[in-house]
Amino acid sequence: MKKTAIILGASGLTGTILLHALIEDHRYESIKLFSRSKIEGLSNKVTQYIGDLLNLEQFKADFTADEVYCCIGTTNNKTPDKKLYKQIDYGIPVHAARLSKANGISTFLVMSSLGANAKSQVFYNKTKGEMERDVLQENIKNTFLLRPSLIGGERKERRTLEKIAVFMFQIIQPLFIGSFKQYKIIEPKIIAQAMINLANNTSHAEVIITSNDIKRIAKNN
Repeated sequence: MKKTAIILGASGLTGTILLHALIEDHRYESIKLFSRSKIEGLSNKVTQYIGDLLNLEQFKADFTADEVYCCIGTTNNKTPDKKLYKQIDYGIPVHAARLSKANGISTFLVMSSLGANAKSQVFYNKTKGEMERDVLQENIKNTFLLRPSLIGGERKERRTLEKIAVFMFQIIQPLFIGSFKQYKIIEPKIIAQAMINLANNTSHAEVIITSNDIKRIAKNN
């Protein structure tokens, strides 16, 4: 029986790659996108629900699927207001998990970040850590929290500081050995493939998937 997937954040770097991978994947007959604006030129497999993601409850009747892929994330540059930042990076994934639980969706995958820690003094890490904590509290049967390191790839919007960071990491990456391998740049295509592989092999023992494991899981097609 073919499946239905929900994607949140399909217009982002990783989300876009994930979306097109699922469109090409014969195991999926339907893909639902929940977003603020419409994406043009997509396959007939895709149904788009447009609205305010800060109010996901409005989509409750349509929020049904076999799997939810949450690729939501903002930046300080795009969202300097910390209150709004938290509503996006924390609020949307947590409310999506609650809807998934209420609607009987048994597989929930969410992109977090290396360094996520609810007790961190760093706002970004703390927000991601609190998101992970509260997503897990929903006790969805197959929950996977992916913690990639710095993500490579070309983005639609300008992120000058991030481009500088990627450039610097590329230079020093050969020095990352042993436990430091987890800090190597990871490509969005690898993250997307790992998410799909996890969703289709839910027997994976770990809930928190670090960058090294993301790369390993992506290879297991």
